[in-house]
Amino acid sequence: MAVFLFTRWLHRRLGGLSIFHPVLLSMAVLILLLTATGTDYDTYFDGAQFIHFLLGPATVALAVPLSDYFDRLRQIWLPVLVATLSGVITAVVSASGIAWLLGGEPRTILTLAPKSVTSPIAIGIVEKIGGYPSLAAGIVLMTGILGCVLAPIVFRIFRIDDDEARGFALGMSAHGIGTAYAFGLSAMAGAFGGLAMGVAGLVTAFLLPLLVSLAGF
Repeated sequence: MAVFLFTRWLHRRLGGLSIFHPVLLSMAVLILLLTATGTDYDTYFDGAQFIHFLLGPATVALAVPLSDYFDRLRQIWLPVLVATLSGVITAVVSASGIAWLLGGEPRTILTLAPKSVTSPIAIGIVEKIGGYPSLAAGIVLMTGILGCVLAPIVFRIFRIDDDEARGFALGMSAHGIGTAYAFGLSAMAGAFGGLAMGVAGLVTAFLLPLLVSLAGF
């Protein structure tokens, strides 16, 4: 927690550049600290159990700000549904397809498939379909960080300034980390980021095992 608070301060001091995202900086600092002290991952994770436990309630709590925009959501439910299905299919097919083209083994391909889903859901999916849960956790984290780094560039290139669209895109592509970043843009962006993350997780949890079964993995 101290490392994260420090990196948030440093991020602001460096002008808020996305490449210096607090999560990315925290990872670098923690890796250096664990390496320097010779602390193995199991020992570190044992000490982080309480924070790990809070990940679930924090994810569910993202529904609270969305309630303020429920009337707006009822007006645009169809575009949201289409965007969710498109996003989930694109994320799964692109990650799995690229891994397959590069000669990845089946378990690696399965591990990459839910990369754009928040960690608790992704790990559960990977355990069910036969991937590597520990590897999935790392891939999900890197996906979220890269999403936050690249999103401002994409928004600027395509001149996307609507908070609903920006928040939804961040939640869809970068799950929890992207949603946290969206809250930094506005409350509306954060609310729609939470919506995208939750619905995408739900759809992926139901759709991906079915696709894996049909594909014969």
